[in-house]
Amino acid sequence: MTASNDSTPNWQTLHQMVRKAQQKLNLDAWDYIAGGTETETTLKRNRYALDAIGFRPRVLRDVSQTTANTKAFERTLRLPVCLAPVGSLELVDPQGAVAATKAAEAFGCFSMLSSVCKPDLAAVAEAAPDANRWYQLYVHGDARWIDEKVEAVQTHGYCGMVLTVDSAVYSRRERDIAKDNTRRVGVPGREHQAQLTWKDIARIRARTSIPLGLKGIMTAEDAEIAIDHGIDLVYVSNHGGRQLDHGMGTLDALPEIARAVKGQVPVWIDGGFCRGTDIVKAKILGADVVGLGRLQCWALAAGGIPGAVRMLELLEIEIKQCMSLLGMTDWATGDPAMLQAAPVVTSPSVYSAFPLLDTRSADWY
Repeated sequence: MTASNDSTPNWQTLHQMVRKAQQKLNLDAWDYIAGGTETETTLKRNRYALDAIGFRPRVLRDVSQTTANTKAFERTLRLPVCLAPVGSLELVDPQGAVAATKAAEAFGCFSMLSSVCKPDLAAVAEAAPDANRWYQLYVHGDARWIDEKVEAVQTHGYCGMVLTVDSAVYSRRERDIAKDNTRRVGVPGREHQAQLTWKDIARIRARTSIPLGLKGIMTAEDAEIAIDHGIDLVYVSNHGGRQLDHGMGTLDALPEIARAVKGQVPVWIDGGFCRGTDIVKAKILGADVVGLGRLQCWALAAGGIPGAVRMLELLEIEIKQCMSLLGMTDWATGDPAMLQAAPVVTSPSVYSAFPLLDTRSADWY
């Protein structure tokens, strides 16, 4: 079941949106969005890393004018967020990637099209020619195939492109496997992703005239190698806990990667980010832009394009309130001294950012 796009939602909280999405989606689609790999430990660690940081607010500062705007790759964004690449968005909205791109355009942030999402990059570009569009590529072909993709991305006016590098093999997502819901099994050309090396990155970099990033960096060592290869964007990600089980949370990996990058290129991050406070923490710890994956899916499922715009509006409210209460007027006034380790009070899960959800109700999956 997919969402209707015919009315503007009036949600006042994000958990209302998540609940509406759960009511509209069937179990297969819900588990595809919500699930991780094997034990889902990495998924939980994403939330644990976010929840294990507390704030040290500063007071008596003039925060009457607080802005969450930012600039990234010469684009002015209303929030430092990107609707992250998600495959098969057509499962949650009939317009698929077009819906996400138009929502990002309407609000004023980045969107990133997954190469395994419909419609294709040409159709998305035609539907939203003025959007701040990025493209994410899984390598499912040889060098010639890659070159043709790069050319198409550039021809259709995308801001930049990222290669996903944490998916050498497809993971065992047991929620899907247990229901025999294995849509990604047998994808033609998948073996090329497993063969990808730094030598290929150098070749692709030399043939790409737009910004090129690597998505799936989780160590300082690989961030440094990426910069040595002329990469323009280091994207910290563990695939939302959907690839390597028992990985670290992305926010735990962020500080070492930010130190290694030393401001030479932007650092983006995703992995469990669902609240305004999550985004503030990431920004203070060195992220330039935060990607939203599951939150984007739930918003589109719950209310289509207007639902995704409303989700971003609620995030903006949360972010600006958090900044003001911390004593921040803009992102430059954030200080790591405003953060400290803190006890986790909610058991980490894909739902733990929304403790008011009644996941024990009879109609909850």
